[in-house]
Amino acid sequence: MSRIIVQSEKVIPAKPEDIYAILADYKGRHPQILPANFQDYRVEQGARGEGTVISFRLRAGGRERLYRMRVSEPVRGQTLTESDLNSSLVTTWTVTPLPDGQHSQVRIATMWEGGSGLGGFFERVFAPLGLRRIYSQTLASLAALVEGRPPEERRPSSPLLLLPLLALIIALPLILRLLQQRRRHGTSPARIVPASTLREARSRVREVRKQAEQAWPRLRSLRA
Repeated sequence: MSRIIVQSEKVIPAKPEDIYAILADYKGRHPQILPANFQDYRVEQGARGEGTVISFRLRAGGRERLYRMRVSEPVRGQTLTESDLNSSLVTTWTVTPLPDGQHSQVRIATMWEGGSGLGGFFERVFAPLGLRRIYSQTLASLAALVEGRPPEERRPSSPLLLLPLLALIIALPLILRLLQQRRRHGTSPARIVPASTLREARSRVREVRKQAEQAWPRLRSLRA
């Protein structure tokens, strides 16, 4: 397994204490900045900062996964962490004041232990892309809230647009192999491909399709 880290950041025209107050308010204002990917959000324990326990279902790619997060404040007023009670996933919010005192840099970073094999490869490649889109929406909503602007439409972000790239990655080894065979035997369009080559190609396609079917659910649920 390998550690996966996904982060996004944004400069927001507000004092750090005002931003931190929103982030730490898990009962009131914090859920207002979450995109529609976060469903069934509720506070199980506490309400603000250290010791709060929240749960939600993160919807991505048509699948959902339940998270139960315990909040801690390593540096009160600057850093909040949310640790999943059922996995290795940890999300950290960091609010850093900028020199003018009227702007702050807000960073959200999530870290977890990824899987191994083909599923782990797809997870390392695609999960960060989906999470960054979700976090970009979250930070935009946070900026709108502190600035008193109407929030952006809370549409769920989906990685389905990545399907063509996924298909290309799966098919690339087969395409390269066929091109190499074509180069070795000439480029005449009238050449007949041997039956053994076609059988091998079909077998390879079935194999990668099976591996992709096993890996795709893990990718879409963004599991830790």
